[in-house]
Amino acid sequence: MAAHVDPLVVGRVIGDVVDLFVPTTAMSVRFGTKDLTNGCEIKPSVAAAPPTVQIAGRVNELFTLVMTDPDAPSPSEPTMREWLHWLVVNIPGGTDPSQGQVVVPYMGPKPPVGIHRYVMVLFQQKARVAAPAPEPDAARVRFSTRAFADRHDLGLPVAAMYFNAQKEPANRRRHY
Repeated sequence: MAAHVDPLVVGRVIGDVVDLFVPTTAMSVRFGTKDLTNGCEIKPSVAAAPPTVQIAGRVNELFTLVMTDPDAPSPSEPTMREWLHWLVVNIPGGTDPSQGQVVVPYMGPKPPVGIHRYVMVLFQQKARVAAPAPEPDAARVRFSTRAFADRHDLGLPVAAMYFNAQKEPANRRRHY
């Protein structure tokens, strides 16, 4: 019988983005009517608007949600690893990111080449995070989920999910 291997390990999320952790909080993610499962493919057009994210936990618990692309600009040469797509802090447990403070607004996937992984990592905060002012777009490049967690004393993640996306072909009409 084959041993179960965590999809976060198979997808190299563990290693490239975060260290090995034990999930302790349930998190569900949905783009429109599509429920996210680790490693599934989502079209960038479907993910243009922020997903619906439901976070378990108690209202007196606070969480931070980070979404990055560790494959920017290309999976073979990720020189901009990680590209920050969304950062929300102080999300009360049992709610969703709209109840937290947006530090970096949501930016949908726009992979220029290859198949990119888009990773959502959830941290439980030990205390309220003093949310910095919304960051300029320059702060999106070479973001480090690990360094951010260290700076804000977040420890290891409590949940993570990822999906894959690739550039959609342009609509081509036949001309006769």
